Amino acid sequence: MLNVCFAGVTGWTAAAIVPAIDASSDLALTVGVARSSAGRTLFGAPVVATVKEAVAAAPVDVVVDFTKAGAVRGNVSAAIEAGKHVVIGTSGLTADDYAEIDAHARAQGVGVLAAGNFSVMAAVLRRAAATAARHLGHWEIIDYASATKGDVPSGTARELAETLGQVRQPGGAVPLDALHGPVEARGADIAGSRVHSVRLPSFVVSTEVVFGGTGERLVMRHDPGPSAEPYVAGALLAIRRVADHVGVRRGIDSLLFD
Repeated sequence: MLNVCFAGVTGWTAAAIVPAIDASSDLALTVGVARSSAGRTLFGAPVVATVKEAVAAAPVDVVVDFTKAGAVRGNVSAAIEAGKHVVIGTSGLTADDYAEIDAHARAQGVGVLAAGNFSVMAAVLRRAAATAARHLGHWEIIDYASATKGDVPSGTARELAETLGQVRQPGGAVPLDALHGPVEARGADIAGSRVHSVRLPSFVVSTEVVFGGTGERLVMRHDPGPSAEPYVAGALLAIRRVADHVGVRRGIDSLLFD
């Protein structure tokens, strides 16, 4: 039985994932983390204010973080320092953050599985895009999310850009210093890819990569619905497999395909 601490237990994602943890014969929620609900019991488990309190208050094998960009770094550090494996579903961390987390995790002998998106379909998109990038030299990424999402780009889009950057650098367009108009219109440079973040009502987190060639285009896009159900299977897989490897792994495609 794996004992799970869920940070962000009052959040939108928890409403789908935590019942699935409870329904699993090999997983148990032993403690939740949510400052606004500290002292309550949710999903049959006590809720405390911080990860540091959680790992001291209950048996924990894996800390799952679905919180906010401003909280995730501290939560992960506290979990690793306590010798707990970590599943990160919160966006807002950079490649430099992950390098530091990897070093900390290796020093403590624990595993960290971080995914910008726990949907199996999103993982397939990431793997398919990486395959396409071996043969197609020009692409840009469009990152769609709700009007209330403050971190840009989303973790899904950032993870995709970093994956493609490991394959090759895309061919350039007009250099930024040769543009007429605000350079921000060309999006952000993430690992060599131009990434454009759209924030509008009706979106959850949709990700699109457009490959362009002479006289043709290839568009790959993942569109989740309004519930968190698409992320359940991938999150449970991550919880079960995070201890298989010491250090950081990025994306559930590392579990599905490697």
